[in-house]
Amino acid sequence: MADVRLSSLAQLIGARIHELTSNSDPWIKGVSSDSRNPVAGGLFVCMPSASRDTHEYLPEMKKAGMAAAIVHNKSALKYAQSLGMPAILIEPTGSRFNFCLGRICREVLGDPTSKMRVIGVTGTNGKTTTAWVIRNALVAMGKKAAYLGTLGFQSDEKMIELSNTTPFPVELWSWLDQAAKAGCSEVVMEVSSHALFERRLAGVNFDVGIFTNLTQDHLDFHGTMEEYAAAKKLFFTEYAAASGRSFTGVLNLSDPVGAAWAKELPCRVLTFGSAFAQLQTEAEVVKVDGIQLNAQYEKQKASGNLRLGGLFNVENASSALAGLVALGFSLKEAMKSLEDVNAVPGRFEAIRNGHGIGVIVDYAHTPDALEQLLKSARGLNPKKIITVFGCGGDRDRSKRPKMAKVVSENSEVAVITSDNPRTEDPQAILDDVQAGVVPGADSVTIIDRREAINHAINAAEEGDFVVIAGKGHEDYQIIGRTKHPMDDRKMAREALDARKK
Repeated sequence: MADVRLSSLAQLIGARIHELTSNSDPWIKGVSSDSRNPVAGGLFVCMPSASRDTHEYLPEMKKAGMAAAIVHNKSALKYAQSLGMPAILIEPTGSRFNFCLGRICREVLGDPTSKMRVIGVTGTNGKTTTAWVIRNALVAMGKKAAYLGTLGFQSDEKMIELSNTTPFPVELWSWLDQAAKAGCSEVVMEVSSHALFERRLAGVNFDVGIFTNLTQDHLDFHGTMEEYAAAKKLFFTEYAAASGRSFTGVLNLSDPVGAAWAKELPCRVLTFGSAFAQLQTEAEVVKVDGIQLNAQYEKQKASGNLRLGGLFNVENASSALAGLVALGFSLKEAMKSLEDVNAVPGRFEAIRNGHGIGVIVDYAHTPDALEQLLKSARGLNPKKIITVFGCGGDRDRSKRPKMAKVVSENSEVAVITSDNPRTEDPQAILDDVQAGVVPGADSVTIIDRREAINHAINAAEEGDFVVIAGKGHEDYQIIGRTKHPMDDRKMAREALDARKK
C-alpha cells in the first residue's frame, strides 16, 4: 500500500481535481467500491450501475471516514461538493471509467503485481481448466501461486466465490493485492471477453497470454462473432503492448482464429494444438479419469500420466503445458508438475457409483463445448449416452437450438431442462431449445432440473453414460435474480443412491 495524494491520482489519469473544500487534497490510503467495506482515509468509487445510483452512499462513506470519492456525472460532483467531500469526476464514456480506475487502483496499492508473474487465459472454452491446471502445476513445483476466475479466487486451500469470471477493477486489484500479501510469485487468471472490451484489466502487466479457442458465445453482448473475436484479440495487441514486461502469446493453432493471429501478432508467439505448432502433443491413452500424454518442444521430449479425463482435456492439458513452457520451465519439469494436478471441479467430473453407469458432470454451455464433451464421452465407448442440458436465460438466444442439435446428434437421448432461467420464462427457454432437436431424435423436456437428472439416471442401464451439462461446479440455480441452492453433483449422487440395484 502506498499513500498517494488525490491530486496525484487526478494527474495520473489526466483529470482535473475538484477541490471542494479549502486546501483539500487528502492522502489516499486505500480504495473501495463496496459500501459495506469502507476504508478509513480511502477513496470510495461510485461504480456506474443500471440498478441504482451509487452516489447515494456518499454521505454514509464520508461518515465512515473515507477521504474522497470518484463520481461519474456532474450532478454527483456538485452533490459531493455539498457534502464537503473531495472528488474526481470520471465520466463513463466507453471504457474510460474502468481504464482510469485500474490505473488508480494500481497506484494506490503500490502495484501488487510488481513482484509476481501474471498469466492470463482467454477463449470460449477451456479457460477454467487451463488456468486451474497451470496454477496447481506451479503449486506442485513448490511455488506459491494464486488462481482467479470462474471458480473463484484461491491463494491457499480455500476457494472464495466471485461475482464475475474477471472482476471489475477495484475488486480485481484487491484480489491481486491479497495474492501479493500471501507471498504469491504467480497469479493465473481467466480473462473474459467482457473484461477485455470494458478494459477492466487496465494497468495489469501480463507476462503470458493464452488463447484456447473461439466458438459461439456471448453474442448477446458482442453482437457478432467478428466483434467477439476482436475483443479477445485486444489481449494480444493492446494489453500486450501496454505490458511493461516481455509478453508471450500462447496460441492454439487448431483454432482458425488462433492460426490467423499467429501470423500477424506483434508479440512473441508460442503455438500448440496442431502438427505445425512449436509444441507438439499426442494422447497415447484417454480414459474417463486420465490421459497419457506425450509432448515435444524444440529438442525436448516428455511423457506424463495426467489425472484429467476425456478427449477434450488433451487440448486443455496442451494449452497448460504450453503456458508453463512460455514461463520458462523445461518441458520435462512442466509435464512432471501436470501429473500432480487433480481434475477441475465440475469439468468432466465423474460421479462414481455401483450401478455400472458412467455419470459425468460438466460446465459445457456452448454448442462447441457440448460437442467436444459428448465426443469425449463417446470415445470411452458407452452403450448409449443420455444427456441432460439446458440454456441460461437472459443470454444469447441464438445458441439454444444449436445446442439442442448438437446434443440430439451426439446422444441417444436428450433430456432438456432448466439451466439458470434468470428473469425469463423457463418454458419459453425450453421451447427455444426444443426447436433445434433433430427430427426423429429421442428427447424429453422436464422443466425441473432435479426431476430431469432423476429421470436420466433411472433410465440408464449398465454400460450407459449420463452426461449432465451446463452448470458443472455451480452450487446454485438463478431464478429471477435469486440464487437457490442446487448442485448437479449432489443431485446425481442422491438419484444414484435412491436408484434400486
